Amino acid sequence: MFVPKIYRSEDYQLMKEIISENSFALLISSVGKIRATHAMMMLNEDNPEEIYLESHISRANPQAKALQNGDEVLCDFLGAHTYISSSWYDHINVSTWNYEAVQIYGTVELMNHDELYSHLEKLTSKYENFQQCPMMVKDMGKEFVEKEMKGAFGLKIIPTEIFIKQKLSQNRKENDFQNIISHLENADDNARKIAEKMKLIKK
Repeated sequence: MFVPKIYRSEDYQLMKEIISENSFALLISSVGKIRATHAMMMLNEDNPEEIYLESHISRANPQAKALQNGDEVLCDFLGAHTYISSSWYDHINVSTWNYEAVQIYGTVELMNHDELYSHLEKLTSKYENFQQCPMMVKDMGKEFVEKEMKGAFGLKIIPTEIFIKQKLSQNRKENDFQNIISHLENADDNARKIAEKMKLIKK
């Protein structure tokens, strides 16, 4: 991901927010050939000194058959994003797109049985907690879960490089900046979220 200095962020909390709210991300690898799988991912912060991503994909996936310990992968998270019309400027210019994104390069560590079981418990809990009648891993029975686990390929991604990008019209003069916000506030949810983020970077 190309990250010009004006759009670069070092905000760890922003990274966590983007990952948490956009957990269905792309797992990209280039072992043998370029492969990409949409997969659920979680940030593991049990040890603040050694954070890593957790994920799992189908064991039948060719990407799972290719990946081994130590291989490099790229995890791509796209946050809020919206179209920015050039008609909102007070001068002739090109239209663009405002967005937030995180990309994490890392090395693979394959999960063992217990790590995969724990990962599935945490992942299920995160999304089932909000259901009217939540179905947790413990409710499914260990025998059933372990049977299903045979088809899952669990992996940890240990970060080697982290890129956080906030492209929020920082290169626009104040009048255009405020005009963009006004238009976004009257659009869809993603646009309104970008408008709120734009307000925050001006505080």
